[in-house]
Amino acid sequence: MSDLSEFSLIQHYFEQLTAKRDDVLLGIGDDCALLQCPEDEVLAVSIDTLVENVHFFSDVDPESLGHKSLAVGLSDLAAMGAKPKWFTLALTLPEVHEVWLKKFSQGLAKLANEFKVQLVGGDTTKGPLSISIQVHGFVDPEKALRRDGAQVGDLIYVTNTLGDAGAALKLAQSELVNESFDNEDKRYLTRRLECPTPRLNLGQKLIGIASAAIDISDGLVADLGHILEKSSVGSRIDLARLPLSASLLKLERAEAEHLALYSGDDYELCFTAPANHYTEIEDMFQGQCTRIGVITNDDGIVVIENDKLKSLKNKGYDHFSNS
Repeated sequence: MSDLSEFSLIQHYFEQLTAKRDDVLLGIGDDCALLQCPEDEVLAVSIDTLVENVHFFSDVDPESLGHKSLAVGLSDLAAMGAKPKWFTLALTLPEVHEVWLKKFSQGLAKLANEFKVQLVGGDTTKGPLSISIQVHGFVDPEKALRRDGAQVGDLIYVTNTLGDAGAALKLAQSELVNESFDNEDKRYLTRRLECPTPRLNLGQKLIGIASAAIDISDGLVADLGHILEKSSVGSRIDLARLPLSASLLKLERAEAEHLALYSGDDYELCFTAPANHYTEIEDMFQGQCTRIGVITNDDGIVVIENDKLKSLKNKGYDHFSNS
């Protein structure tokens, strides 16, 4: 416990958290921040809330939680091709635990400083543990990556590997028992769940190449489905091309594929691009992304499995679903 007030808590743990930016005219310490926006770009804004025992376990490492709390918002900016600039923090705490706050702020600061984003405002209150972070970035309004630009014939790509975070979650919930996972596998999978990497640099490089993009927070099927809905198209996904980590491949192939399709929290990017960019993408990203399918006139998502076509009925994760 601590005698720190709301104001002194913000001042002590968060005011000097991040590097100063020239476009922040007035930051923490007043009623509002004053921020300078460039004339030729627009502001990209996204907010995410993480709630204890919904988005993270109560015993999660607070430094990892600080990292993830910011990473999920930065991933949204990556999906738009935006350059991150600032963020605000609203923190609800059951009590002031100084060791926890120190570690949480360290994890937050490390990622913020890596991408040169400044904390410009915040609020704290007492209650069940939850963290809300709003991120702000700049992007050319004519070039921003959106969900509604996919065209029939475009190729579908995903970054890195899929399903790792879902496997870690199932391990933590004792829903996945596999003796093939050694301690190194478990550490790798846990890190993928607790410390996702926002693909900001890759997202910005997709400007002028990708026709549509989204970050994979609720699973490939659910999030690709948003692109298909906004673009009024369908898709075909080759299951054999799903990028799976060496750790995930220690599961039965069908189980690994199911995790890659439906489990969330990977925070990778899914994007589409015209086929004439194929060579450029292969050369530019050199293994950072994998072509998994093509945009079609099909109804929803059709998968290719053993040279046979199958429509997917499950839509993926939904916070408010009863199923």
